[in-house]
Amino acid sequence: MIVCSCNVISDQDIRSAVAAAESLPRNAKQIYGCLGCSAECGRCARTIKTIIDEALGACAKSCCSGCQHTEASAQPQAQPHAEFALAAS
Repeated sequence: MIVCSCNVISDQDIRSAVAAAESLPRNAKQIYGCLGCSAECGRCARTIKTIIDEALGACAKSCCSGCQHTEASAQPQAQPHAEFALAAS
């Protein structure tokens, strides 16, 4: 399902970005960064946050000890993943 029509981002794109990100994305701005784009109108931000929370599961509020994201969030922020960069239309 297309979540952001401005940038043509699907729910699967968001879930994949959350799973692949070295630093744990927790909001729409961070997801846009992972996907190599930026917010346009902002109408999708609430839906993106909901999908992030679903994708993170128990980690949505805060990571627990031993969680794979705890170690990743302590590392420096990585550059956006090339595989998530959107092609210009």
